[in-house]
Amino acid sequence: MSKLSIHLPDVANYNHWFDGMALMHRFQIEDGQVMYRSRFLRSDSYKQNSERNRIIVSEFGTLALPDPCKNFFQRFLSRFEMIKPTDNASVNFVKYKGDYYVSTETNYMHRVDPDTLESKQKVDWSKFIAVNGATAHPHFDPDGTAYNMGNSYRNKGAFYNIIRVPPERDGPEDNLEGAKILCSIAPRDKSKPSYYHSFGMSENYVVFIEQPIKMDLFKIVTGRLRGKSLNEGVYWDPNQETTFHLIDKQTGKEMPVKYHAKALSTFHQINAFEQDGFLMLDMCCSDDGQAINNFLVQNLRQSGEALDEVMPLPRRFVLPLNISSETPLEQNLNTRPDSTATAVCRTKNQVFCTFEDLHGEDLKDYGGLEFPHINYARYNTKPYRYYYGCGFRHLVGDSLIKMDLESKKFKVWRQPDLYPSEPVFIPSPNAEKEDDGVILSVIITPVKDKSTFLLVLDAKTFEELGRAEVPVNIPYGFHGVFNSSA
Repeated sequence: MSKLSIHLPDVANYNHWFDGMALMHRFQIEDGQVMYRSRFLRSDSYKQNSERNRIIVSEFGTLALPDPCKNFFQRFLSRFEMIKPTDNASVNFVKYKGDYYVSTETNYMHRVDPDTLESKQKVDWSKFIAVNGATAHPHFDPDGTAYNMGNSYRNKGAFYNIIRVPPERDGPEDNLEGAKILCSIAPRDKSKPSYYHSFGMSENYVVFIEQPIKMDLFKIVTGRLRGKSLNEGVYWDPNQETTFHLIDKQTGKEMPVKYHAKALSTFHQINAFEQDGFLMLDMCCSDDGQAINNFLVQNLRQSGEALDEVMPLPRRFVLPLNISSETPLEQNLNTRPDSTATAVCRTKNQVFCTFEDLHGEDLKDYGGLEFPHINYARYNTKPYRYYYGCGFRHLVGDSLIKMDLESKKFKVWRQPDLYPSEPVFIPSPNAEKEDDGVILSVIITPVKDKSTFLLVLDAKTFEELGRAEVPVNIPYGFHGVFNSSA
């Protein structure tokens, strides 16, 4: 299993948890033994910062200061330069055409060797398609076709783009050749597009969630001049609704019907599937989009209940697909039994939706749920029963949770002063049941030095099967993948 975390060195004044240098980890499980290795991603950002022993490249919440070796006039002129996108790919391991990359949300990824974690090649999305970045959460069809999303910034403003990458390689040096923009969507306000970390996908549709976490492009472009980092241009507008856009994966056409909901914020979707003329969209979301600022380092070093009030909750929206001029207005179109979600046609091209909870009230005692995982290989885009995640009573996960969608009951793994990473589900060989398999999670603790371990849980019972102790300190990380053939 490979995971990514972020290292915040003492010599650097990074301001946000997302800003530290990407640190890759690998746990090799073989013949009853677990071997561990880690390596910093040799990005240009890492190399430049290391050579100068200071922050040279600006990150999401940290603005690089002008070179003190330059004279006053040169330092003044440097404030008129655009902030260059970082290649510090610290968010996730992703796979395109059989190769592994580490990715962030800019236009840069790095192809890495999954065995040695060596950095092999810096890849620029903009060399293949007209985008200025892409998410670190692509989706995959069974044949290996990858879908992703990325923004482009043109003379007429910003656009959201749906990206498709074919599964076949044309040669040993092929990486993103053949990638194409499937569809471009204009934001509600082209100067203030929405921020998104991921998107949903069903069998036939890409689902883009345009949420009211906004990016003020003028503030971002002028950030260096004003001495402000990128995160200063990101803000929450609770007065705007959330809009769901559906794009046909085969034709690339956006459906004329737009689905609306009250203001919400989301980072990760759980699953999306079509059934009986409806598209079910399951995701972890919150009623407040200001949580991203909680991860400023100055906040992480504080204590208090206010910082622990982030409550991401799993919810389902039911989107009716067969909307026509004959669809009745102002009545609930959701006819699914035992579903409390609603979908009401306001006009022939606009449906307002409310959600149903995918949990009981007792989940709130564990801080809600984030970092969701399912049995992706077999149940992504299909009806499913179980999902897994981290309970978030604090700013980082402090429990592991398995939720049963049929009963809304859940199982929990939690121990004092232990903080688990995102759970990764691995199916058993020849598995028959959806939850036949194990859960892997990296556990850290702040109360004991060099006491990290890889936890293995039975995915069915959620009982602990074993631990592989690693005598090093590992920073709390984001996302990881399992590769059975690495």
